[in-house]
Amino acid sequence: MQISQYLINEHRECDNLFAKAEAAAAKGDFALTKEEFLKFADETLLHFKKEEEEFFPKFEEITGSSDGPTMVMKYEHDQVRGLFGKMAQAIENENKDTFLSLAESLMILLQQHNMKEEQMLYAMADRVLSPDAKEELIQKMQETKL
Repeated sequence: MQISQYLINEHRECDNLFAKAEAAAAKGDFALTKEEFLKFADETLLHFKKEEEEFFPKFEEITGSSDGPTMVMKYEHDQVRGLFGKMAQAIENENKDTFLSLAESLMILLQQHNMKEEQMLYAMADRVLSPDAKEELIQKMQETKL
């Protein structure tokens, strides 16, 4: 399996969970919004953990740099985490407009972030890692827990 295939599949799963949370909020169903948002947030945070603890260190080892694209990706992960906190507060306050406004910002951030990862980092890892190294990295990511 390719690194890109594994991680892009996770991006798409997170996108689907996000869409469910956003749809529930648009209907004003805050109990469902909370449920779906928690699923989305948990999956996204697990994905970030896999990248930050397994993928990024391997990528930095390959490239010899920790000041490049992985530094930007980590910064963007932190931005997402900050939005999660604000969105959770909007859910608790049952503030539909605030939640949907934050959701729009989050969607733009994640789309740009995912595109950079998919087109650059993941593709590069697929080119330079041996098949065995890819399998080992994917195995480690699959074993990662929140």
